[in-house]
Amino acid sequence: MLRDRLIFGPILILLLLGVFWLDSWLDRVQLPPSVMDALGRSDPWLPVGIPLLILLMLLVVAAGWELTRILRANGVMASTLMTCFAAEVGLIMPLLVPQGFTAPTAIAAVATASVVMFLASLVWYSHEQNVEGVVAASGGTMFALIYLGVMPHFFLAMRQSEGPWVLLAIVLTTKACDIGAFFTGRAIGRHKLIPWLSPGKTWEGLIGGLLTSGVVAMLLAVWGNAIGQVQVRADLVYDYRFHPGFAFGVGMFLGAVGQAGDLIASLLKRDAGIKDSSSALPGFGGTLDVLDSPILVGPIAYWILTPSFG
Repeated sequence: MLRDRLIFGPILILLLLGVFWLDSWLDRVQLPPSVMDALGRSDPWLPVGIPLLILLMLLVVAAGWELTRILRANGVMASTLMTCFAAEVGLIMPLLVPQGFTAPTAIAAVATASVVMFLASLVWYSHEQNVEGVVAASGGTMFALIYLGVMPHFFLAMRQSEGPWVLLAIVLTTKACDIGAFFTGRAIGRHKLIPWLSPGKTWEGLIGGLLTSGVVAMLLAVWGNAIGQVQVRADLVYDYRFHPGFAFGVGMFLGAVGQAGDLIASLLKRDAGIKDSSSALPGFGGTLDVLDSPILVGPIAYWILTPSFG
């Protein structure tokens, strides 16, 4: 397991770096007039975050397949198609709200889409004139919409105002806790954290993981301060400046939130009687096993980066 992690871990990090580099590069790419005319666009710039959106859409499908497996193992007659579709709806529907909508109208539009998704799920699971398990399956659909759709969408929401490297720093800080906890737990772990839920986790590992997250966040803040404020184009400015001490505290907090997200995923898997969501990623389990901590961190990080409600 350790060997697989050491091999595939760097590969996953390089792939992630590639996506965020492409995301950053596209911020500076202008569409030629011929393409603008074909698309009917007056704005020469592409919307920010397209590579991130594509990455999340692919990950949501993989995670949706794994969630379906978990639901079925728990006796819920979940459909892979409906689960993945609901997750994609939760991820994308806030992006489809017209810019001119007021905040209450935008919230109402998203809520309406959720209601439509719920009604569609009821119809889908009862189309064979069988009512058994329909409510549980529809509940699983709504769980997928929120857990795999709405919650990851917060990364897209942050991308509208934050540079891609801030989002990468959030992910790296969160996953640093997993790495620090893993190696600290193996080295000096003695006291079980929650043995009935996650027997492999220890208090020593948790502390080591939180400190690792704090240090990684602080180092990334030092790097961000060296970059400073970056004007990508006339209408787009990113500020990478963060106080290292503040970053250390936030890093530990995000690491703790990420561990809570990992425990939530463990709760789902334990309830279904399985250890990993799948074996798609050697040494890590499945896509959901990798995403479980960032999924919960996304909403928290969004509000930390939002200075006010205005």
